Amino acid sequence: MVNREKTKGQTEAEISKAIIQFEKEYMGRGPDETKTYLLSDMVIVRLRGVLTPAEKQLARSDDNLKGRALIKQVRIELLEKARPLLENIIQNILATKVTSMHTDISTVTGERVIIFTLESAPQIETQAGD
Repeated sequence: MVNREKTKGQTEAEISKAIIQFEKEYMGRGPDETKTYLLSDMVIVRLRGVLTPAEKQLARSDDNLKGRALIKQVRIELLEKARPLLENIIQNILATKVTSMHTDISTVTGERVIIFTLESAPQIETQAGD
């Protein structure tokens, strides 16, 4: 069944908005910019500007390798704890079960990428430009 209510672009925007809301409520602040890409049975969410001022300081510290590793470790652990919430967000929007979630964060650029793989490709209407 094709979702005739929303286009691919509208669905991507809805996922971005929901992830921004999650970041604000769960992580304490939202990203500067968020973009979502639906590719077959994958959802790729790219968030820019996710580091807090304290994390930026830690990443710039003299022993920055240790600081960067700490930031990554904490952020990955937080996201793993919130995995059911994130999977529910994606499943509710796409009506397709999430199979797995992968994430990484750059302490240099302040960018995070979250990739969701889905049980099947969501049935979404595509239009020119989507």
